[in-house]
Amino acid sequence: MKNAIHAPAPKRSREDFLSTLAGFIASCRTFPAIAAILCLSASALHAEEAPLITITKSDKISIALNAISGKDGASISQVLQKDLQLSGAFSLSNTPGANFLAAGSSSGVQLRGLLTERGGKVILERTYSGPARSQAHAFANDIIEAVTGVKGIAGSRIGFVANRSGSKEIYLVDSDGGNLMQLTHDSVISVSPRFSSGARRIAYTGYQSGYADVYEIELGSGRRSKIMSYPGTNSGAAYSPDGSRFAVTLSKDGNPELYVTDSGGGSPRRITMTPGVESSPTWSPDGREIIYSSDSSGSPMLYRISSSGGSPTAVRTGHSYNTEPNWSPDGKRVVFNIREGGSFQVAVLDLNSGQVRIVGEGQSPAWAPNSRHLVYAQGGSLVLFDTLTMQRNAIAGGLGRISEPTWAR
Repeated sequence: MKNAIHAPAPKRSREDFLSTLAGFIASCRTFPAIAAILCLSASALHAEEAPLITITKSDKISIALNAISGKDGASISQVLQKDLQLSGAFSLSNTPGANFLAAGSSSGVQLRGLLTERGGKVILERTYSGPARSQAHAFANDIIEAVTGVKGIAGSRIGFVANRSGSKEIYLVDSDGGNLMQLTHDSVISVSPRFSSGARRIAYTGYQSGYADVYEIELGSGRRSKIMSYPGTNSGAAYSPDGSRFAVTLSKDGNPELYVTDSGGGSPRRITMTPGVESSPTWSPDGREIIYSSDSSGSPMLYRISSSGGSPTAVRTGHSYNTEPNWSPDGKRVVFNIREGGSFQVAVLDLNSGQVRIVGEGQSPAWAPNSRHLVYAQGGSLVLFDTLTMQRNAIAGGLGRISEPTWAR
């Protein structure tokens, strides 16, 4: 099925699975508009593998949203509605025939959220604490996961560069465009932000010393430290998935090459040796490989190499100018930039089939934690893109020129 997202449900016993299958078939008779197809094979039955829920490009699940009552009800309702719309899985409906109904009440301190199927069956009932926006994001994510089996991205953080102040600075924003904050105030060039796993830290390249060094900020405390200041250029540091290493471009030995360091930026180990410039490393989800861009052949191309070093292999894209690769969290695809006709386009490579799809004009694309959505820069806008529905939403603007977004995982 073209353009589909597969979300495995938790493993169950064979008896539980058959019971769930019967219930699903019954619900499909009642709710023919539910955009899900249960995929089952005989081998999966014998291995007690869970079924797959497949949400197609053209199908969305209808959901009605009752206004949240109580002190923070209006603001929670607004955030919840936007989160569900941006998920791409739902069509919001005010009709009684919607497949699901979300409702709740706010005390100002807590949100009691309720999700029911048409007919009144309770699917989700939970209480959420914290700030009102956090309550709304958590409720939205639980709705998305309860209905689709895929974790939601509501409230996940995006970092990017903007020059509204006259200098390039690092900014943070929620995936719905809210909770915008300027992270750095260095009044010099600050670029190439990258989150650690769990979004506890962010690394970036800063020019406070007059040279390109790598800094790290603890997002909880705001504490900043310089972690790489080798002679020459130190740029584009990317955390490994487990946070134990960095992949980074260093020119301490002459030519800008790709190195792997420890979690503090020490013990750099060179893994490339070419006459070109290596940049934009991105890790495979298991941390075993790195894809990067290099102009060693004349024009920037993508290469794949073991994170422990060795001989790189070219990544075939069918295009002659390839930069800014970003590996999807599920390991199946790489998004990157190509340049055609004088403009930068966002392209997605399926690593299994080798097929490349151009999805629009923009720069520095990055995957969401769900491996479905992308974020990229388009002039003065930060664009959220759904690779399944092809829906685009500008979630930030008015900050000068925006560049180099990165999405926390």
